[in-house]
Amino acid sequence: MTPIRSATLTVLASAILATSLTGCQFSDDPQQTGEIVIRADLELSGAAAPAGEAYQRALELKVEQINASGVLGGRTLSLKVKDNRSDPNESLRNIGEFANDPSVSAIIMGSCDACAVAAAKTINEKKIPTIALASANEVAAPISDRRYVFKLAPNALDSAATLVSELKLAQPKVKDVGVIYTDDTYGRDGHAAMKAELDKAGIKIAASEAIRAGETDLTAAVSALVEAKSDAIVVWTNSEQSLLAATQAKADEFKGGLYFDAHAAGDLFLEGQGGIAAEDAKMVFSQTMVIDDVIATTPAKAARKQWFRDYTAKFGGYHGASSFAADALQLLTDAAVRADSTSEDANRDGLRDVLETSQMDGLSGPIRLTPDNHSGLMPQALSMLVARGGRWRLAS
Repeated sequence: MTPIRSATLTVLASAILATSLTGCQFSDDPQQTGEIVIRADLELSGAAAPAGEAYQRALELKVEQINASGVLGGRTLSLKVKDNRSDPNESLRNIGEFANDPSVSAIIMGSCDACAVAAAKTINEKKIPTIALASANEVAAPISDRRYVFKLAPNALDSAATLVSELKLAQPKVKDVGVIYTDDTYGRDGHAAMKAELDKAGIKIAASEAIRAGETDLTAAVSALVEAKSDAIVVWTNSEQSLLAATQAKADEFKGGLYFDAHAAGDLFLEGQGGIAAEDAKMVFSQTMVIDDVIATTPAKAARKQWFRDYTAKFGGYHGASSFAADALQLLTDAAVRADSTSEDANRDGLRDVLETSQMDGLSGPIRLTPDNHSGLMPQALSMLVARGGRWRLAS
């Protein structure tokens, strides 16, 4: 598919929709009517609630924008969100309910890796296209068991490669690092990816510490890495734990560099002691989080800037993960419009087939799905950010 350029879309929608729509064809055929029904299973309570709330806000804003734009003709986009409480069992119940409703065209799942993995069998059996915003490799692989499951989040190997490239540029030279990671599927993916990339770069792992996903006392784990005299510490945890790690590293008078994985992205502004401690820390993430530092030289960058402004104006701040949810909804909407069918089963199958060959220069960066790769975010979407003055900035 070829993305429609902004010149074609100026009569249809604002810049935020211009580079999101991917290959939708508008013709003189009679307009379809009715709803495109999308359901979302998100972590609105529990450990992952901050990201879940950001996803919900992004989805609701994106629904407003798509419906207001008129690009769907006589159709409207309908969204309903349910809380899975960060619990795979609750999530599975939600997925079953959504899949059994013949009006539902597709599902968006949140950042819970275990939820997406546990639901994969049901999603495939019910043949309902689903995009998960979770990061673990197992979410979208193996393809033979994930025909209806797609992923839109940073991949561990891509994040590790970007982080190690930055470590190689550090001065003074980094000879060894300490790694702290969550003892869950994505954390273990990250540790393995970091080890592989560091080995290629000739950088040693001085020490590794695994912590529970919900752990709030990181004293022993971080102190062990500092005592190992690492030149740098790589933090492969969520946003809250990353700031706790930075706080402890500062308390231990760690003088090396702090490097955060993409999973650490949260609010644009860093508050409290964690924000102070994270000063000069670097993080790999989508450039959209700091798009106000970027000159809009392309329609895609202009759309990202507009999204940043719209989200910030509506919610009073910006959350890094929001663009993934918005892109997931755009992908599903475009695929539903292009799927040429009216029956429910065929609608889902047609949507899945279109989704599997979708590509767009999205709000998060370049996205490409193929029959051999259901993880859509491309490595080029990732950049290095740096914490400066209590907020994230684009690293030069």
